Amino acid sequence: MYPLLFRVVLSRLDPETAHHAAMSVIRLLGTPPLSWIARALTRPRPQMRTRVLGRDFDSPFGVAAGFDKNVTGVRGLYALGFGHVEVGTITAIPQDGNPRPRLFRLIPDRAVINRMGFNNRGADAAARRLTRLRRRGPRPVIGVNIGKSRVVDVADATADYVYSAHLLAPLADYLVVNVSSPNTPGLRGLQEVETLEPLLVAVRDAAGTTPLLVKIAPDLPDPQIEAVARLAVRLGLAGLIATNTTIAREDLHTAPSVVAAAGDGGLSGAPLKARALHVLRIVRACVPDSFCVISAGGVETPADMQERRDAGADLVQGYTAFLYRGPLWARQLNRRRPVS
Repeated sequence: MYPLLFRVVLSRLDPETAHHAAMSVIRLLGTPPLSWIARALTRPRPQMRTRVLGRDFDSPFGVAAGFDKNVTGVRGLYALGFGHVEVGTITAIPQDGNPRPRLFRLIPDRAVINRMGFNNRGADAAARRLTRLRRRGPRPVIGVNIGKSRVVDVADATADYVYSAHLLAPLADYLVVNVSSPNTPGLRGLQEVETLEPLLVAVRDAAGTTPLLVKIAPDLPDPQIEAVARLAVRLGLAGLIATNTTIAREDLHTAPSVVAAAGDGGLSGAPLKARALHVLRIVRACVPDSFCVISAGGVETPADMQERRDAGADLVQGYTAFLYRGPLWARQLNRRRPVS
């Protein structure tokens, strides 16, 4: 049913318009009694429960950052079966992001190119929503992903991140430093170890007892991936997320003219699968078992999730396949049902 709906209706809508429409439905699903009905249909099997980062997850499968930028769909996503929701990326200063259009489907590749640019309502608004969310149950584990405000110079990035960390860490089950989006000028340069270390130290200290993770790009050379992973361990971070979107465009099935028309931005979805798995294996090989590794990028099927878990991922995240697989996607992965 959903593939037909996507092909006939949703694929004809502007991607960002379609996303906002979907979020309206998801917010509605987060309210009783719809949330009770949806959760009864999508609840993960008891065997899927896992404990990591000092938290209990109903399922190791969750929603990656970028889907719920403003903490508006958490309960609805929980009702759809996701074990955790990573909200954001949230910046200290509210921002509109890049000009539209900024989200593009590559349907033959089951992929998306985005250059959203951290569009969000800011850390203060997110803190108010998180405060309300935590007062009412039930809910999934909530991660909060923070990034640099566009108007802040890279040289002043640490203070910008620290502001968000002070405000949001007490309201998060875990906190993520995003230095890997390709859509904020200069941001990926913060992944250089010499620059990254003082930033992570400052955010770690601001986060207090909240588990802190760092999210890296798949485009880093393998030795730099190893260096960042070892740095995260040395600084006492709780974990690392591998990976963000890629700027690569190799081996796509979509017509080159369509890819070129989409322009710059991060590519996500099925084409990222092999690289994301490779990066996961690199990270897992150079960190201790107690260090949490979250794998994201190209996850579509129960087999994909199991492959990531077998490769050492404690948790697995997805986003792009949600657009192509539909509202029962998490249910399919949580109950290990084959997906065609």
